[in-house]
Amino acid sequence: MPSAPPAADRVYTHVKQAVLDRRYQGGTLLTEGELAEAVGVSRTPVREALLKLEMEGLLKLYPKKGALVLAVSAQEIADVVETRLLVEEFAVRKAVPAPAALLDRLEELLDEQRRRADEGDLAAVAVTDRCFHAEIVRHAGNEILSRLYDQMRDRQLRMGVAVMEAHPDRVAKNIAEHAEILAAVRAGDAEGAALCVRRHVSRVKVLVRGEDR
Repeated sequence: MPSAPPAADRVYTHVKQAVLDRRYQGGTLLTEGELAEAVGVSRTPVREALLKLEMEGLLKLYPKKGALVLAVSAQEIADVVETRLLVEEFAVRKAVPAPAALLDRLEELLDEQRRRADEGDLAAVAVTDRCFHAEIVRHAGNEILSRLYDQMRDRQLRMGVAVMEAHPDRVAKNIAEHAEILAAVRAGDAEGAALCVRRHVSRVKVLVRGEDR
């Protein structure tokens, strides 16, 4: 049997997943004692895990009080959207004409996103949404760009769940916009695909400002 992961890793995984799918929402104060009990470990690995999560920008530690889950800020959203546009518009142009493997994978992810949406699992919808975009970036053939994009994964997932919770109607619209991107990629229309990506990704910032219709 494989050995269990170290205690600090178990705490790290537990807290990070709960922050990303918003079971621990922004503004929640987590205490070492509560986390130690929840995961079944001592407080020492809890401190180690919380320090790592603070370095990743998900928490702010307060000695003798606990760790505050940081809310997603408007500036963070603006920065992520700007970076995504730079990477994804370039990537989708490079991915066209798309190989059959990419088209098949995007279709598969779109079907999975529909299934997850029907189940009402927003965290899983966000993961599948992010995979759809990451697959296009990966097929641009630039490893450095792909690694840069992967560094935004956690922020994208947390924002994705937050937006869908605040705007439930966006789940269906997101899927429809993904279908539009796929149709343009399938048609070999690089500029049309880039335009679809720009509209789709830019929508996040608009939604946060409460201006979407």
